[in-house]
Amino acid sequence: MKKNEIIFWSLKVPLDFVIVFSSFFIAREIRLITDLIPNINLPIQTIDTNSLFIYAIIWASLQVILFSMHSMYFIKISNSKIKELLEIIRYSFYSFIFFWVIVYLWQWFIFNKEIPRLIIAFSFLLWSIWIIIERVFLNNLQFFLINKWFIAKKKILIINNKSYIEIKNIIKNIKKSKIYKLVWYINKSDNKIDEIQYLWTINEIQKVFENKQADEILYIDSDFSKKELLKLWELSRIFWVRYRYITNSFDITKSNTILTLINTIPVIEIKNTPLDNWWKVWKRIFDIFAGIVWIIIFSPILLATAILIKLEDPKWPILYKNKRIWQNWKKFNLYKFRYMKWKYCVKDSYWINEKDDEALKFEQELIKKSNSRNWPLYKIKNDPRKTKIWTFIEKYSIDELPQFINIIIWNMSLVWPRPHQQREIEKYTLKQKRLLTIKPWITWMAQVNWRENNDFEEEAKLDIFYIENWNVLLDLKIIIKTFWVVLGRK
Repeated sequence: MKKNEIIFWSLKVPLDFVIVFSSFFIAREIRLITDLIPNINLPIQTIDTNSLFIYAIIWASLQVILFSMHSMYFIKISNSKIKELLEIIRYSFYSFIFFWVIVYLWQWFIFNKEIPRLIIAFSFLLWSIWIIIERVFLNNLQFFLINKWFIAKKKILIINNKSYIEIKNIIKNIKKSKIYKLVWYINKSDNKIDEIQYLWTINEIQKVFENKQADEILYIDSDFSKKELLKLWELSRIFWVRYRYITNSFDITKSNTILTLINTIPVIEIKNTPLDNWWKVWKRIFDIFAGIVWIIIFSPILLATAILIKLEDPKWPILYKNKRIWQNWKKFNLYKFRYMKWKYCVKDSYWINEKDDEALKFEQELIKKSNSRNWPLYKIKNDPRKTKIWTFIEKYSIDELPQFINIIIWNMSLVWPRPHQQREIEKYTLKQKRLLTIKPWITWMAQVNWRENNDFEEEAKLDIFYIENWNVLLDLKIIIKTFWVVLGRK
């Protein structure tokens, strides 16, 4: 999901609310001038601003809720625009009928003053027309920016073993689209599909994905083995490339597949995770809120810990920065309370090269001698680097509380897989690199399921399970279990 899609669809919620709300006041002004009924002059009826404000707020909220319930804000640039406009009229009419019933059933209970019927009717006509205009404007603005290359088109890679003649209608259909661009195709033999660049092997695809030169895969047919296709599918998940295929009557629908369109071509998409579209937006809102609230709640503990660290070792910083890898292999600084003596802190975030970092060399020696976990994870027994406060803050995970700062600045989330170090990632298998497709954690599946008793393979499986089966209740369960694990040392 590209950022421009999220931005354009996010705009529709506040714009719809403002349009419906303002329609009531415009309708009142129209009613003061005319009843719009030819050759009939009805007595002018109006309503005061305070009473109209209540009606407008309730109806605007109702309209947005109704649109949300019927997936009118589902983030998808490739859906049918005609269908979208027809659904606007349909669900606007539903809300019009529903609101009319509410108005006259709850008169004098919620509403203290009656609203004239013509103002309701005018409002309905106004917001229906203006929401359609809004959608047309946003859609055309988005397509204009794409066509002028201010926004990049989605680059498609085709997997195909058919001749150009057999698939020319599909090629032409995609080329007519305003948002897609065919850039690659792959098969074991070159079928010379138009001017599209040919790839020979799966390894070439991996390079294309690593360089972010493809956004989607469209599977038509191929000569690849099941093992090769499985690898290709895994690569698409690791590098966050949408995987879709041409549907036929023999397809079996799975729980992680959805029917979508590439222009007017019906295709099946295998989703990487349920955490997409508006769920991703709501998760971000929740993270910001949770980060601020938890910093306020834990502020006495944060302050007390900071004072204790400073008293023990006043010369060096309280917070320690450690370089980690997050979504799409980007680097960020993870914040923790410093519980080691400064000379033993690995300084990859303090402009010191790995080759010159004595602390890193010492840590690697300790890992060889005293590591109690399987690589790439490590835990050093009887660590000589610890300060006096180490045992207490590590036991109750207090050292991790500054990571709420990472949540607020949006390079971590409250619940996701663990953050990764560069030297850990170098040892990951291809499948385990899928853990880098989403942002890292403060708490996560392995944290509340056997904690450091997991070997890395088990931890990776738990995190991949989380990615593939995310839902709000799973997040809530992990958060609740985190308190139980940390406080009870389970």
